[in-house]
Amino acid sequence: MPQPFIALPRRTLLGAGAAALVLPATVSRAAEAAKLEQVAQFTTPHQVTGVAVAPDGRVFVNFPRWEEDVAISVAEVGHGGRLTPYPDAGWNSFRAASPADPGQRFVCVQSVTCDPQGNLWVLDPAAPALTFEVPGGPKLVRIGLQRNQVARVYAFDQTVAPQGSYLNDIRFTPDGQRAVITNSGLPGCLIVLDVQSGQARRVLDGHPSTQFQKDVVITVAGKQLRRSDGEPAKFSADGIAIDGRGEYVYWQATTGKTMFRAALARLFDAQATPAQQGEAVETFAQSFIADGYWMSRSGTLFLTSCSDNSVKRMLPDKSFAVAVKDPRLFWPDSMAEGPDGAIYVTASHIPEMKAWQGAGVKQSQLFRFKPA
Repeated sequence: MPQPFIALPRRTLLGAGAAALVLPATVSRAAEAAKLEQVAQFTTPHQVTGVAVAPDGRVFVNFPRWEEDVAISVAEVGHGGRLTPYPDAGWNSFRAASPADPGQRFVCVQSVTCDPQGNLWVLDPAAPALTFEVPGGPKLVRIGLQRNQVARVYAFDQTVAPQGSYLNDIRFTPDGQRAVITNSGLPGCLIVLDVQSGQARRVLDGHPSTQFQKDVVITVAGKQLRRSDGEPAKFSADGIAIDGRGEYVYWQATTGKTMFRAALARLFDAQATPAQQGEAVETFAQSFIADGYWMSRSGTLFLTSCSDNSVKRMLPDKSFAVAVKDPRLFWPDSMAEGPDGAIYVTASHIPEMKAWQGAGVKQSQLFRFKPA
């Protein structure tokens, strides 16, 4: 995800006892790639990032307030791609021209996800146009899918989300009691959240594992991804997954090619020092430029591969195979899993943004595929 432009420098095949051995990442082997099916195309609003699928098959997407003052931040996707503001028009009524009540409205939603407990979670970094956070805006919103009503708002103050932060993605332990959020701003970090108490803390703040890799430059379709001032994209911690036992969290920076992991018990230990938490980080595998992670119910870890319009799956030996590849997957972004095992993935067209020397995003898409 784009860094803010501000004045700042499940069950798993990756077993709990897997060693921190780094193996070369080989791609496009094993089973034949799946077929990509378009679910919806978006022109108003035009740039989708996140997707979530409920256990009953309902599909939700979100549109960040990046290149336009969106009329819909979070929507349920209906027949033919029809969008219905979710959970209601009120929560989607924030406007940049009159930024009122940011704590009770969606300001600039980055991602959405569903949990097995029947909730849709909406992560709002509240940084329109990727600039400064709107005071009082950074938050996590829990919506009960049964009643389609907001059940709780987790507001993040400056100790959790100071200016320069950009809350990016979130994953939950299987019991729904703990969550980890990636912050792709500067400096990058992880944020651990106790769901019941609402207590949130920054961990691995400034740790090398949560920062962009300085020697990595993102290239898409032969063009380097650079800002208008020529600076390369510096996306810190972004893709994240938690294994099916709730023991380990996996993550990487989008501007990076290394997957890290750490034991959740250590990260949630409020008595552990930053040094002790840093010691818990393992270099788990060598990967590629990836935006989104998804740990499927079958224990397969999927990664969106931004440079080559594909989604890849991790094999037991920590190499990667192409799950689906299609030129329409222009910057595959976030993923979710349907009740039938299909993987939903958004194409957010980030390299087309004017902020990255593009012509501007005109449309984006939601796809799905059934893993082979």
